[in-house]
Order: sequence, then C-alpha cells, then structure tokens
Amino acid sequence: MRGSLAILLIATSVFAQPQHEVVLDWPQLPEDHVLGLCAGVGVDAQNRVFVFHRSGRSWTNPFPKETISQPTVSVFEGGSGELLSSWGANRFIMPHGLTVDHEGNLWLTDVGLHQVFKCTPEGKVLLTLGEAGVPGNDHTHFNLPTDVAVLRDGSFFVSDGYKNTRVMKFTADGKFEFAWGAKGKGPGEFNLPHGIALDTQGRVIVCDRENERLQVFDARGGFLHEWKGPHIGKPYGVETGANGHLFIIDGGSPSLKLSERGKAVELDATGHVIDTFGSQGDAPGQFQLGHDIAIGPDGAVYVAEGTGKRVQKFVRKK
Repeated sequence: MRGSLAILLIATSVFAQPQHEVVLDWPQLPEDHVLGLCAGVGVDAQNRVFVFHRSGRSWTNPFPKETISQPTVSVFEGGSGELLSSWGANRFIMPHGLTVDHEGNLWLTDVGLHQVFKCTPEGKVLLTLGEAGVPGNDHTHFNLPTDVAVLRDGSFFVSDGYKNTRVMKFTADGKFEFAWGAKGKGPGEFNLPHGIALDTQGRVIVCDRENERLQVFDARGGFLHEWKGPHIGKPYGVETGANGHLFIIDGGSPSLKLSERGKAVELDATGHVIDTFGSQGDAPGQFQLGHDIAIGPDGAVYVAEGTGKRVQKFVRKK
C-alpha cells in the first residue's frame, strides 16, 4: 500500500462545548410503528430521512432463516419528523447499512442474506448483488456486507465486512472491478470494515471498527492516512457533509472511560476534530450504541441507534 501513516491523536479536553444540539420530539412516531434496532440512516435531496431497522428482531447466532414480517424501511420528513411511508416487510433477514446515492436511490445491505440491494425510494429493487443466504469470498459473493458508498458515475464500493474484511469496487451495473484488504492491524488491513463513505476529494473513508480507527484511501484503494484517538473511539458509521467535513458515530470503545464513549464527531478534511456531541446514555442527545450517521441537505445530523432503538436529529447551535 502506498502512502504514509498519519495518526491523529487529540486530547479529550479540547472541545468542552458541543456545537450541535438534539431536536426534541423528533421523529413523530406512531405508537404502533416499531423500529427496533436502527441499523442504517440516510437523507435524500428532498430532505426525506430513510431509516433501515430490524422491527424488533434481535441479532442471534445463527441468524433466523425467515424474513422480518414487518416493514424495515421507514421514511420521515426531515423537518417535521412526520412518518411519510414504510416498506420492506417480508424482504430482509438482518438489515444493516443504508446509503442514499446522488440520484436518490437507496443502497441496502443485509448481513443475514449476504446481499446488497439498490432500490428506488419506494422500495422497487433495481439491482441485487450476492446470492441470497450464501456467504462466500469470491467476486460474486459477500460474507455479512455492512455498507455501500456510491460515486457520481454510479460505480460503488462495498465494505464486506464482518468476515471477509475487505472493500470491493463495482461498476454502476454491478460488475466487479477490484478489492483490497485482509484481516489485520496494518495499513490497508481491517478488523471489521463497518461504515464507508466518499469525501469531497474522492477519498474512500472506512470505519475500521474493531481496530478503533478511520482509514483513508485513494480511489484505487491506496492507503493514505490512519486517524485514531479518544475522539474517534470505535467508529461505526461515517458520512460527508456538504462543506467537506466528515461526521462519524462512535459506537462506544471499551478502551475509553465511560464518560468518553459513544459520541458523534465532526472532523475537517485533514482529520482534525471540529466538534463532538452526545455521550453514552439513554437521555435525549445521548446514544446507546450509535450505529450509523447521516447528514441532511440543510446540515442536520441524524444518528441511528442500535441498543437505543431510535433515530435522533441534531442541528448546529445558533
């Protein structure tokens, strides 16, 4: 791997006053609408917030064979939090990643089915990759794929994820191009590549979750940087804002003190911390296993929680 090892370590006492605050009573969730563990979240250009959730299903080993009978994708209006629609019943086994591409399509990963799906916002399947229920490590199979990042030309990266510890690149029509990564701690190696995103420079940002770091690559998988430290924690999800800043959600690293775990982090394009907000807990503005993060067209930040079984909205303080 080319590039140099750049490690970012920042003291936890630098940013005492968060620049973001939680929006209370968001979303407006009907009493009979169960989210359960919220695995993925994304926002389209119309400010619709899409949440990929497990509708009460728990992570078990082995996974159930039957699909979830209730809707697994809920669509909210970003401003009011009103539930606009829901779909995905009887289609998924273990929902995981959700990405909205530049055309407004949704990319969903199911770690139970070992598949990646491209869908319309209404749920029509446009493209399916992987063989249903069959794990593998060749070019046509995944093994618990976690997330997708899509370029403007429609080509995309898949973090393939829990078992294969690699990143795969595909053309817009789903043809395999190349892959990189193996199990390990070195540059370009992974211990559970979980979230993945592209920044405004075209770099590939990977949440190397169990190695407790972000790895930054060029568009061909060439290693550029490693960012880690107490403010990074254990990154689960990553997204890029319109200003080029990166937002990550720390799922909660056991290597940190309880007061330092489980927060959202805003980084500039060089990996320096701009803001941290939230903490571990179940109160509004706190997180119980933050699992994914997304940025709306108005700059609002959305965090999907696992154990907390909710999605929260944050805005920049005025």
